[in-house]
Formats: sequence, structure tokens, C-alpha cells
Amino acid sequence: MGKALEKPQDTLYERDFHAWLMDQAGKLRARSGNDIDWDNLAEEVESVGRSQKREIAKRLGVLLMHLLKWEHQPGRRSHSWQSTISEQRAHLQGLIETSPSLVRYPDEALDWSYRWAVRHAARETELPASAFPPEPPYTAAQALDDLFMPGPPFKADELIRD
Repeated sequence: MGKALEKPQDTLYERDFHAWLMDQAGKLRARSGNDIDWDNLAEEVESVGRSQKREIAKRLGVLLMHLLKWEHQPGRRSHSWQSTISEQRAHLQGLIETSPSLVRYPDEALDWSYRWAVRHAARETELPASAFPPEPPYTAAQALDDLFMPGPPFKADELIRD
């Protein structure tokens, strides 16, 4: 019986990403520059930046979807819609506070986030996508403004309990 073909050993980066991260963090703290996996580390650092942008775009989409539902279905307004709007605003503001260089990113992501919001709002409301404006009816600044609620005015006691 012949010896099984041996597979070359994968790097720690390929075998166990979390262990690789901890190893690299330790080497950075020890300032072991020669032992750093520079290429993969640079790629992962960039990936963190991209993931922050993705999170902003996605949360903005969820926020816009709920603002559209709020505006276009005033008779179905609920505490959960209001809560989701507040929650998304708080998370977005927190992301921007911890990464101020992304303060303008909601403006950049608005068109993509709005298209996402319309698709999902149409699905959830059972209204046709054409019932919503073709372009974002709110600016990113309005969407993020805690005092902004589109559509007819409301009173908290009119909200559906859910």
C-alpha cells in the first residue's frame, strides 16, 4: 500500500481565521514586524472598512423602508415601525460617531439603499413598487434626523399596539 499523498500544510490564515487574527494582533503588539503576514493583514483591514460601509448602506435601507411604510400606510403605523426607525437611526449615528470619516457615506449610499428599501417596502406592504417615488423622497440628513417623520402628522396614542 503506497503512502497517501500529503497535502501541503495550509497557513494559519487558511486554517483558522480567528486564531490568525489573534496571532497577528499579538505580533503587532510585540512589534514583530518581520513576522507579520502583511498582505493578508492589509486585505483584512480594508475589509473592515468595507464592512462598515455595507452596514451603513444596509441600515439606511431598513430605515428608508420603514419611513416609506410609515408615509404610505399611515393607518398601519405601529410602535414596532417607530421603534425600528429609532433603532436604525441610533445605530447609524453610532457608526458615524466611531468612524467620522464616514459622515458623508449615507449620502453616497442613498440611491442604492433607496432601491433596496423600495423592493422590500413593496413586498411588505403589498403595494406595487410604482406606488413609491422613483427617486429618494428624503435626503440622508432627513432620514437620520430624529425629529423627521414623513407623511401626515401622528399622535403617539394613534399607533397600533403590537
